[in-house]
Amino acid sequence: MKHFLVDITYLVPVDDLTDILPQHRTFLQKGYDQGWLLMSGPRLDKLGGIVICRAPSQDALEAFFRDDPYAIHGVAIHRFVEFNPVKRQSWLENWVTED
Repeated sequence: MKHFLVDITYLVPVDDLTDILPQHRTFLQKGYDQGWLLMSGPRLDKLGGIVICRAPSQDALEAFFRDDPYAIHGVAIHRFVEFNPVKRQSWLENWVTED
């Protein structure tokens, strides 16, 4: 598995996301259920969100996030940054190393 930071940038004011936010969180739960997402949450500047995740490839991850209601409704863009988690807490070992 490859590891990624997904930087979500809102294209509208955060207050305009109120109706879509529950759909977005339901969508994210699918990624948690399949073991791809480790954590996610809004940026404190209220201009977007961050997701730490893993996937077989960037193409697979991009395909997954195309189903994000934020993408479907055109209210956010997703930027994918692959990284190598060479240092990590020991309790993350299985999540980082399992395929």
